[in-house]
Amino acid sequence: MMRVWLLGLCLLLGACGLRTPVPQGVPQLSVQLPLTLLIQRQQAGERQDWLLVLQAEGPSLRWSLLDPLGVPLARQLLTAGEWHNDGLLPPNPEARELFAALLFALSTDAALAQHYPAGTWQLGAAGRRLNPQWSINYRAPLEFSLSDGAVRYRVRALTAGEP
Repeated sequence: MMRVWLLGLCLLLGACGLRTPVPQGVPQLSVQLPLTLLIQRQQAGERQDWLLVLQAEGPSLRWSLLDPLGVPLARQLLTAGEWHNDGLLPPNPEARELFAALLFALSTDAALAQHYPAGTWQLGAAGRRLNPQWSINYRAPLEFSLSDGAVRYRVRALTAGEP
């Protein structure tokens, strides 16, 4: 019985270590804020559409994930490398992982070396890779896909006047 508890504890601690890295400061982004993105989440043949609004607020970044009707799904504030709930929504671990991967995808190449530990990321001809599991493939600077192996997100910027 003790071995089962020990194995469970090890698995739990191992899962905690597989978080997507978040920089301590806000890296230079390749876009101007505020930014509105259309995110299409695809998993096991099902698709969901979401809107993400990213805003700078002093030294912090505010992330607001909404469904197509405008209902908030997740609101987070990234300050000094730490996520903080923004509002009364319950924590959303999937959204935090997605936001961390999006921050990496939207950072300039020069900012990566300054804000992410060596060995946690790679640049390639078609895109980027962020450990432990994220793969980013670009079609254009603000049109790309993110994948963590199980879920795929297609991301593109919404222009003024677009719903």
